[in-house]
Amino acid sequence: MLPPLPPHVRRSAVVAGAAFALLLAGCGDEPAPPRPSTTAAGATAAAPPPPPVFYVDPDNPADEEAARLAAQGRTGDAAALREIATRPTAKWLTGEEDPVRDEVDDYLEEAQLAGQTPVLVAHNVPERDCGRQGDGGASDVVAYARWIRDLASGVNGRPVIVVLEPGAVPDAVSGCPHDVPGRLALLRDAVAVLKSTGSAQVYLDAGHPAWIGDVNALAATLREAGVGEADGFALNVANFVRTDEVVRYGHRISDALGGAARFVIDTSRNGNGPYPDATADGAPSWCNPPGRALGEEPTADPGLDRVDALLWVKYPGESDGACRPGEPEGGEWWPQYALGLVRNAR
Repeated sequence: MLPPLPPHVRRSAVVAGAAFALLLAGCGDEPAPPRPSTTAAGATAAAPPPPPVFYVDPDNPADEEAARLAAQGRTGDAAALREIATRPTAKWLTGEEDPVRDEVDDYLEEAQLAGQTPVLVAHNVPERDCGRQGDGGASDVVAYARWIRDLASGVNGRPVIVVLEPGAVPDAVSGCPHDVPGRLALLRDAVAVLKSTGSAQVYLDAGHPAWIGDVNALAATLREAGVGEADGFALNVANFVRTDEVVRYGHRISDALGGAARFVIDTSRNGNGPYPDATADGAPSWCNPPGRALGEEPTADPGLDRVDALLWVKYPGESDGACRPGEPEGGEWWPQYALGLVRNAR
């Protein structure tokens, strides 16, 4: 059972929802989070080493579109999309899964049968979007605490990498949501719950270099969010900053955390770096900017100081949102954009 929150944080959690503090103290009706396995002597067993290759889900939109294009005789476009279809990408969990435990269990079972390590993104924290495109996320802290426990129960001792709540910590540094201490308590609880599985590697999202310039403030907020109990932090999720710049930024954050903190980088769309202007064709340049390219391929052996992995966290070809006429809603597959990412990387 997880320890109760410290008094000063518990007071903030009460503002966000008194039931959450009761849940963390073990007074609610929720089941306890899964516990890591123990040895005969009662000591916590070491987590099993993860398989060396990240999971490639064979049921992916790029592969389906490639098959359709090949049947039409568009073999060049089909081959281009297979450069995405055959690469490992992350699976996003956004609270729409019913139930999330079964979704995770099935996905991890498929990855285990393939002998590969799956990557999940937990993206359901309350007030997830902080007013950018609606509130988003779980309805309240109690719903989120229940959801993250259901997610963790689907892990069931199998290796998995979890990128935890893109944007949640940088938003907190910027003063969003209304109850920042309550959010950080919720993230700290999520880290503890996921780590209690005994097999999950957890990376708390820390944004990207163009978001938070004050790395000391960012590091302090990461500490409050539980990065010390996680495996590190994640950078550049769904963004376009070039890898070398992200590595330098990650080193600054790591140094502010004491110099030993490690991190992972999303390289799915950073091959040409970010769009050079604040807007592109009348819309924010973070949203489906033209001319972008695939970045370095996912690898667990990047050969970079303190970098655990390069990952494709954002699925290449998924829309960032309907920011211009004719663009799909956020998260929808967009073959035309995907083809551009591949071609621009060549």
